[in-house]
Amino acid sequence: MKLKYVALFTALVSSAGAIAQSAPLTIAHPSQFDQLTQPAAGVNMPESYVKAIAQQAYLWGWPMVNQFNRRATITKAPYPALNGGMVPVAPMGQLSMLTDYIKPEETFVTCPNQDVVYGLGFFELDKDPIVIQVPDFGDRFWVYAIYDARTNQIGNVGKPYGTKPGFYLLVGPDWKGETPKGFNGVIHSSTEMANVIPRIQMNDTAEDRMAIQAPIKEVMTYPLREFNGKMKSYEYSKIPSIGDKPDASAGETKWVVPEKFFDQFANVLDKVPPLPGEEAMYAQFRHLVEAGKQDPQVRKWMDEAAVETDKTTIAEFFKWKNNGVPAGNGWNRSKNNAQFGVDYFNRTGTAKSNMFDNKPDETQYFYTDNDAANSQLSGEHDYTVTFPKGGIPPVKGFWSLTLYNSKHLFSPNELNRYSLGTKNKDLKYNSDGSLTLYISKTNPGSDKVNNWLPSPDGTFSLYIRAYWGEKPIIDGSWQPPKIELIK
Repeated sequence: MKLKYVALFTALVSSAGAIAQSAPLTIAHPSQFDQLTQPAAGVNMPESYVKAIAQQAYLWGWPMVNQFNRRATITKAPYPALNGGMVPVAPMGQLSMLTDYIKPEETFVTCPNQDVVYGLGFFELDKDPIVIQVPDFGDRFWVYAIYDARTNQIGNVGKPYGTKPGFYLLVGPDWKGETPKGFNGVIHSSTEMANVIPRIQMNDTAEDRMAIQAPIKEVMTYPLREFNGKMKSYEYSKIPSIGDKPDASAGETKWVVPEKFFDQFANVLDKVPPLPGEEAMYAQFRHLVEAGKQDPQVRKWMDEAAVETDKTTIAEFFKWKNNGVPAGNGWNRSKNNAQFGVDYFNRTGTAKSNMFDNKPDETQYFYTDNDAANSQLSGEHDYTVTFPKGGIPPVKGFWSLTLYNSKHLFSPNELNRYSLGTKNKDLKYNSDGSLTLYISKTNPGSDKVNNWLPSPDGTFSLYIRAYWGEKPIIDGSWQPPKIELIK
């Protein structure tokens, strides 16, 4: 009998244990983002936490708010025109072209160059696929840099890629249509926001200024519904000037206003899908933005963090030492330009200091604020930059050395000259085959004037572009020359 009771008791205990542990012993590990617990609404966030997350959001989102605000402004133009008589603007879906180098008084973007003829257009690809026309540029170097909302390039269109003349279709991430007949290919954007900046190299001669006019007329974009299979043209030399001239002394147009940032940031979170691994970051940012909508005090802290971050961290990106990586002889070189991925540091640095870089296989950028002794470049001093024989930037496209004032813009000078390089056909080489360029506020003399780059009052920086670089440019083995102070 005792054995029976023991057996029955054991069976009951075993049965109860089985019932008590009916759920798996190990809680399943989430393998997808949507399986994760999300931030709880209605929590009381302390000021320190709000400002910490707001600062992260500001640093991460600054380039994209910048990009969306440029689109909103540029596309107000009722037709292709020159804003202030100098910056190409056009309605959504179209572009506008310059017919010469950009004017030195422009403030649309920092670090423009005077080696190419620029164009500019912005698109809403969830509204219309866009036709991109490519004329026959002959042997001339050219690229169409096409960017998404993250300021990444999304297409390989240009001479380095052997792009043929004709028509190309630019579509948004949700486009599922069939490519119409007559197109050479399709470029898929990762976001509905996109823009294009054609860059067409032009020598600084009267002959080349004339020769470039014909192909420029056929650099066009327009909605797919307007496509008829025939190359269109536009007489950009006759487009009107609209709007007021900018105040170049104020620096670049302020595209990001800290106090408005979080109103515009919500649009970025909605319009720009997260990259792999960014989902959790998006969840924290959405949580913060929603809390700011519900609680005025939280929003006040968010705005305070944006203002402070703009004055401190964002401002630091204007220094060239905080952009890219060291390139030798006191210069830095761009890194991951226009293909930033999750390199948020260099993306925000580029957006602040020199927005709309080309990607590395198209262009490598070298820049510095200092001379060989690590002293700030200044109009109070004279300098030389000497490329040794065979030491000019090794490129298949072109190279140039450009001077920018303290605001990363041009300062008008008596020669109307802001860069020297491939475009200049009258540079004088030294007897040993080296090339010396002279940087000074005053004319260095008639024998040197062809190689003279006038400097302004105050501080300035120097900037080397190497378009379509050879292997030493791409792999970083080529080093820029020292900037020597003339004593």
